[in-house]
Amino acid sequence: MFSPQTVRDRLESPAVQRFIVGVIVINSITIGAETSVTVMDRFGGALHLIDRIALVIFIVELLARVYGYRRAFLKDPWNWFDTIIIGIALIPHSGPASVLRSLRILRALRLVSRVPSMRRVVSALLAAIPGMTSVIALLGLVVYVAAVMATNLFGKLVPEHFGGLPESLFSLFQIMTGEGWPDIAAATMEHHPLAWMFFVGYILLSSFVVLNLFMAVVVSAMDREPDPEMRAVLDELARLHAKVDALQKTPDEPGMTVGGGS
Repeated sequence: MFSPQTVRDRLESPAVQRFIVGVIVINSITIGAETSVTVMDRFGGALHLIDRIALVIFIVELLARVYGYRRAFLKDPWNWFDTIIIGIALIPHSGPASVLRSLRILRALRLVSRVPSMRRVVSALLAAIPGMTSVIALLGLVVYVAAVMATNLFGKLVPEHFGGLPESLFSLFQIMTGEGWPDIAAATMEHHPLAWMFFVGYILLSSFVVLNLFMAVVVSAMDREPDPEMRAVLDELARLHAKVDALQKTPDEPGMTVGGGS
């Protein structure tokens, strides 16, 4: 019987990690291949078999982690993520739950929890949410102010784009993404030649200033996110420190005296 520590060491070994990543990639490819009628007619049985084998491997790996980490398993949010993904795969795909069959491709997202670099990026994005809230509020304020101005300036001239506040908000959101804004600007400038000043100012403010703040917040969060290798070193130092403290608290053996005096 393997001890929990042995199971943890095996699970964290590079060979096992690469094997699990390989299974995730292969399973993702086979699930995508099942969308082709031609491929299913020729290799449907093999694809279903690979899918079942991959699911068994994922379940075994998850149970091994539960056994190896015990209570620590519940403290890691990535373990919860993997459990939900695998749990969805175990729901029967017949009857009312048949729509859940399409969710099998969510297994590909397990690459995020298995690849340290991806995990670091997602952790940084989650850590950046508080800072991004202020940027989103600022962007919403800019779009709202611009929408009110555009409705008052161009509403009667170009009602299909700026006839009301909802239309203006949608048009300005479209302009912010850079999709089709020359057509909107050209249609407006036919009636209002100086409208280019409004569009240039709005694009500079919304796209090149506010959206760049998003990237700045995310990059700052990634810089604060510790490197996985450094985190492993710090964890190992913490374990060694705990062992040293335990040894210092161990009572002296019988017959031993402090200082070696007689």
